[in-house]
Amino acid sequence: MIIPEFAPAPPLCLAPVAQARQPRIRLPVGSTDCHCHVFEDFERYPLNVQRSYTPASATLEDYLRMCEAVGITRTVQVSASVYGADNSLTLAIIAKLGQSRARGVAGVRPDVSSAEIRTLHDAGIRGVRVSSHVKGYGGTDTISTIAPRIAPYGWHLQVHVHHASELATLEPILLKAPVPLVFDHMGCVRGSEGVDSPGFQSLLRILRERDDCWAKIASWQRRSDLGPPTYADMRPYAQALVATRPDRLVFGTNWPNPSMFAPEQMPDDGDTVDQFCDWIPDEAVRHKILVDNPAQLYGF
Repeated sequence: MIIPEFAPAPPLCLAPVAQARQPRIRLPVGSTDCHCHVFEDFERYPLNVQRSYTPASATLEDYLRMCEAVGITRTVQVSASVYGADNSLTLAIIAKLGQSRARGVAGVRPDVSSAEIRTLHDAGIRGVRVSSHVKGYGGTDTISTIAPRIAPYGWHLQVHVHHASELATLEPILLKAPVPLVFDHMGCVRGSEGVDSPGFQSLLRILRERDDCWAKIASWQRRSDLGPPTYADMRPYAQALVATRPDRLVFGTNWPNPSMFAPEQMPDDGDTVDQFCDWIPDEAVRHKILVDNPAQLYGF
C-alpha cells in the first residue's frame, strides 16, 4: 500500500503594522491605493484549500485606519488569490464603501459567463487578475480565453508573473491582447536584475507601444534584493517607468503585504508613501499617478 504524501500547510503571513505613521508629505485629495487586499471573517469568507499562503487577519477597519494615517481616500481592492473565483469579500467591501470610493479586480474561472461578468461589473469590478505566481487564479495561459469574455465591458487584465522574464516570452501575446493590460508590481522585476533586463525592457516597450497599458508602482519591498530600510535597488525601476509613461502608472500599498513571512520585516505604510514621494519628487507627476491615472483606469 502506498501512503500519499501530504503537502505542507501554506505558510502564515506576517500581520500588518498596527498603526502606520504619518508620512512627511500629505497625499493629495483623491489619492488612490490601486493594489490592496482585505482578509477577514474566515468563516464567512473561507480560504481556498489550495493556496500559496495563509493570510493573517487584516480587516477593513484596519485598512481604513492605515488609509486615514497616510492620506489615501480611494481604493481598488484586488480579490486575493486565496479566494480563487469567489469575489464575495471584495464585493462586500465595495458595497460598504460605495463605488465613488472603491473599485475591485476579480479572480474568475476561464469559463466565466457573460451574466457573471455583468453582475460583477454592476457591483464595481473593473478587471480580472491572472497569475503565474500564486495558486487560485487562472494563469497567464488563460489570457486568450478570458480577454474576449471581458472585452465588451471595458475591463482590463491584470498580469501577475512569477519572474519578469516571463514578460519577454509573453510580449507578442500581450501586444495583441484585445483588452487593456495592467502590470502588477513594476513587472515583478527583482532588484538585482537591472533596468536593462529583458523582462523589464519588455514592460517598457509594451507601455510605449500600446496606449491602453498600465503598470503599478507597488510591492517593491518584496522584489528588493537589498531590503530595508531604503530598498534602493528598486528606485531605478520606478524612475524608468516615470520616464517612459507617467500617464500610465498607478500606485499601490499592497496592504497588508501578503506573502511576507518571519523573519522578514513588515513595511510601515508611512515609509512606503515617503519612499514613493522621494522617488517621484515632481508633485504634478505624483498627482497623475495617485489621482488622475486611477480615475481614468478604474472609472472613479
